[in-house]
Amino acid sequence: MALAPVNQVSGRAVYIPGADIDTDRIIPARFMKCITFDGLGEFAFYDVRFDEHGQRTAHPLNDPRFAGASILVAGLNFGCGSSREHAPQSLRKYGFNGVIAESFAEIFFGNSTTLAMPCVIASAADLASLREQIEADPLILVTIDVEALRARSSGGLDFPVTMPESAREALVSGRWDPIQELLDNVAAIEAKAVELHYV
Repeated sequence: MALAPVNQVSGRAVYIPGADIDTDRIIPARFMKCITFDGLGEFAFYDVRFDEHGQRTAHPLNDPRFAGASILVAGLNFGCGSSREHAPQSLRKYGFNGVIAESFAEIFFGNSTTLAMPCVIASAADLASLREQIEADPLILVTIDVEALRARSSGGLDFPVTMPESAREALVSGRWDPIQELLDNVAAIEAKAVELHYV
């Protein structure tokens, strides 16, 4: 059975500055000892949100103007580094429903898609305009339209975004979770196993 389709996601947005933000910055390795992913959200960007004394820094996620933001806006090569699934899990648990960036690391992108968290690519110029808008008015709403491959803001921006067609189709058809796909096809898998002489 298909899961809920993800045609679009909307919410207030926050811009995280910097290129090549890797998975260790998104979720430091020492927080990956959990049995489940529950609770990982509080550790998202922990080492840049807090200093060595546990005091809050000037990181955008600590800015009360952006509290509750659910769309993350980033730069080049977001999610690079190790392939840890904990990185997109921590962002999802933190409350993000989508990411707009100039580019993504491939494994981070794939892991995010299987969490129904669309990651779309926009031009540097369009991201700069969006950043200016959300920093001038943190209350504007930003929408990632997965079906139409557009990003829009309630401040009047409307620009194209891209993502691989396989990911877009998986999201809009509700077939974004490969585990669910296996469960939906148990009978076919068992039938194929019977046909194979080496199983």
